[in-house]
Amino acid sequence: MTSVLYDAQGPRAKRRNILYTVVFLVALAALVWWVYTSLDEKHQLDWALWKPYLGGGTEAYSTYIWPGLENTLKAAALSMVIALPLGAVLGIARLSDHVWVRVPAAVVVEFFRAIPVLVLMIFGLALFSQYTDVSSDDRPIYAVVTGLVLYNASVLAEIVRAGILSLPKGQSEAAMAIGLRKGQVMRVILLPQAVTAMLPAIVSQLVVIVKDTALGGAVLTFPELLASASTMSAYYGANTIASFTIVAVIYLIINFSLTTFASWLEGRLRRRKKSTGAVLSVDKTTEIPGHAGTGTSA
Repeated sequence: MTSVLYDAQGPRAKRRNILYTVVFLVALAALVWWVYTSLDEKHQLDWALWKPYLGGGTEAYSTYIWPGLENTLKAAALSMVIALPLGAVLGIARLSDHVWVRVPAAVVVEFFRAIPVLVLMIFGLALFSQYTDVSSDDRPIYAVVTGLVLYNASVLAEIVRAGILSLPKGQSEAAMAIGLRKGQVMRVILLPQAVTAMLPAIVSQLVVIVKDTALGGAVLTFPELLASASTMSAYYGANTIASFTIVAVIYLIINFSLTTFASWLEGRLRRRKKSTGAVLSVDKTTEIPGHAGTGTSA
């Protein structure tokens, strides 16, 4: 049996693929065993090193992990809330027919998209230090959020622009043919469809935001989750691998939750937007905002 995309495997191809699978599994098992034995030889798997996190005590979590996680989520949430609408505005502005709107938006997007986010954070820290009255304790989070917003808003703007341009032009032409203005076409026709197409890329960028908060801890002394792992490791003594493993698992849980929620939301949106195939009568078309039954705009 063949498919539109590829030919069905023959007996030799099936045997070859089974052989490749077995070789890969053996190599993976050998790698896992080598890592385990290496850690065991260095006494990194001793229960004394893992007891602060897995032994039922809460001191490590209440003193180091939870405060760091709270700061990470706070910085990421603030950055998301600001960057998402700002990116949407910039992305739509880049599609404007007016040069005085399109060109400045393009300059802003390309400028901040080309600068590393860490440079933006350092610049933000210097800016808040010299030209504002923000306290020294609050400057790191302000700088982290500023850098994340400027960089990710420019990236999200390109995602929004690409998502809208990916839709067939016939939809815009048909909407304008029945009397809708361009703003109404964007709001009623294009954006609701583009959101579904853009959702995976947007969520990927949100995951990047969560991970990039660690840059603030590494350079700007922002007390986020990864920075707490270093302090925690020094306090409990020589259990660096245990500390960073716990932090890595927490990052995995957060990011996996984001991607899982996005997959569920994308599926729900796709199901809701499936057409019934019914043909609208003239009376039904009057329900479209700005459209009268005669086909003229309101």
